[in-house]
Amino acid sequence: MLIVAAILVLSYLVGSIPTAIIVSRKVAGIDIRDHGSGNAGGTNVIRVLGWKLGITVILLDALKGVIAVLGVTYLFHYTEFTFGPGNYMEDITIMRILAGVAAIAGHVWSVFADFRGGKGVATTLGTLAAIASVEVLIGLGVFFIALFVWKYVSLGSILAALTVPTAMFVREQVFHAHIQGYQYLLPFLLTLSVLVVFTHRKNIARLRKGKENKVNLFGKKSA
Repeated sequence: MLIVAAILVLSYLVGSIPTAIIVSRKVAGIDIRDHGSGNAGGTNVIRVLGWKLGITVILLDALKGVIAVLGVTYLFHYTEFTFGPGNYMEDITIMRILAGVAAIAGHVWSVFADFRGGKGVATTLGTLAAIASVEVLIGLGVFFIALFVWKYVSLGSILAALTVPTAMFVREQVFHAHIQGYQYLLPFLLTLSVLVVFTHRKNIARLRKGKENKVNLFGKKSA
């Protein structure tokens, strides 16, 4: 179990790197948490400092998930470790899930930023891209459609988060895709969806009241 503990700790530290805070301080000399929505994430960076820096932060936050899932687990030669009667691919799936969860937790509750991080959407995206790439592509499609139609990043994020486990369920149960590690991945994806919705609870409240901020697309003014 020491291997699992080491993977969890390292993945958490990788996820804890406060990308949005570092970028905002280096570029603008501000703490992004003191501006906009107060969130240390890419969406707030877009809102305060522009889409170029915001997209950069989102990509870096997503990279943290990929590094934890693929990099940290590789460092510990997970092929030599078993959780019990499962097969080789099931053990890999479990280890990657654990690493991803730890990285997402690190982003949301960063040890380097007084446990005040972002909402975890980008890091979740990176985690999922490493272990459920098809479902992530479908979720991204939903995100961009929602963003284009309604111009709410938060709404797009929520819908995408709900789409990913739904897509995996449909692929496995309806189209019989026989996804490796499905019995572990689906509960994991459902849990992440709940987490994303939970971390967006204030956004949901603002959406219901019509007070959520829209993003400007293609330089157009949004209400």
